[in-house]
This record gives sequence, structure tokens and C-alpha cells, in this order.
Amino acid sequence: MRLQGKTALITGGATGIGQAIALAFAAEGCRVAIAGRREEKLRTAAAAWKGDPAILTHAVDVADRASVNALFAWAADALGPIDILVNNAGINTPKRTMADMPPETWDEVMQINATGAYNCIYAVLPQMRARHDGLIVNMDSVSGVRASALGGVAYCASKFALTALGTAVALEEGKNGIRVTSICPGEVDTPILEGRPKPVSAEHRARILRPEDIAAAVLMVACLPPRAHVCELIIKPTWQDFA
Repeated sequence: MRLQGKTALITGGATGIGQAIALAFAAEGCRVAIAGRREEKLRTAAAAWKGDPAILTHAVDVADRASVNALFAWAADALGPIDILVNNAGINTPKRTMADMPPETWDEVMQINATGAYNCIYAVLPQMRARHDGLIVNMDSVSGVRASALGGVAYCASKFALTALGTAVALEEGKNGIRVTSICPGEVDTPILEGRPKPVSAEHRARILRPEDIAAAVLMVACLPPRAHVCELIIKPTWQDFA
């Protein structure tokens, strides 16, 4: 029970990586709340945890600052001080090239993947500064370290922005005892694959990472003592190129 007495708020917690992190944290004694846009999926994800206390749920649109503020106001009552914030909410689009992607799609991807994380970080920092302690984990991507056609124009740009955001906040807030970690996965078998321009085969899904692989990496970071700061962690399928 390495996270006994800790609290965590996870955005994008209804499916895939977010749900896996929530379950891993709860199994280590953490009090967990998950947030996302779809309440029914949040409740289903939370119900997968049979332990005590229950995983809490709350709807949020991270691109909407008022919605984010409402989430953190609720969390202050439901969870108390937030020890760990995991910014996992993110999207991609089937139309990934400059030639195919309309400007409004660019706006949506940037607003959720980059500005959404900023909104949540901005909301949580005051309480972490007051306690001189806190961990923020941004679910980034190898696409935020190496741009690729697979990620596409908007997704890569948003993830590069998220990487820079995390690095800059860590530089500012380290003196306040606040750590920010960028987790950069390669291909993972999650529902976001359903938005690929080309369908992903069962054989390909079997070769790539699973959500629980990413959850294990996040859990390792969360269980380190406050003196230890993991700036960036890249985790990818063994066969996937990273150059």
C-alpha cells in the first residue's frame, strides 16, 4: 500500500491508460477520482475497482476553464488536497495531415491536449505550493519528442507543447517541492487507435503496449520519495523505432 494516505485526480480516466492508472493507484491505497467528458463511461470504469474506498467520478471538459474550475472545487470537498494530478485527457483525429485537416480540428486537438493540461495545472498549483509538495504527471507521447506522420500535425504539435509545458513548470516549481513528469509512450492498445486513418489489425494490437504497462511506469514515479524527480520517461514497444 505504497500510496496509502495519498490522493490522486486523473483526467481522461474513463478508458485505456487513465483507467489503468486509477486501478493501479487504488490498489496501492490511494484515494482516486477520475474525470472525463462521458459520465456513463466514468461510472463503468470506476466500478471495475471493487475495493474500498471507491473510485470517485466527476464530469469535466478540460478545454473549458469553467468546467475545470468546477472539477477542482468538487475535488477539494470529495478528495481534499490533491497529492497527484495525472493529465491524461487527450485526442487525435483521423485527418492528420496539413492537406486534410481543417483548422477547427487543429484548434480542438490543441485545446484538449495542451491547453486542457494547462488549465488543470493552473487549478492545482496553488494548493500544491501551499503544502510545498505535489506530483503532476502529464501523459505525453513519443510524438512529443519526435514528430512523425503517424501522430500527425496537430497531435505532434500539441504533445510537443505539453512536453515544454511540463518542463517549464518543473523548472519554476521545483523550489516549491512540486515535481512534473512527462510520460512519453509509444504505441498503446487503447480506444484512441479507433481514430487511426487506417484500421489497426488484431495482430498489430497484440504487439504494442498495454495500458497496464503505462500504469506501472506512472506508479513507479508516484511511489518515489519527494527528493526524486523523474523529468521524462519514454516507454515504447520493444520493436518500435525511436530515432
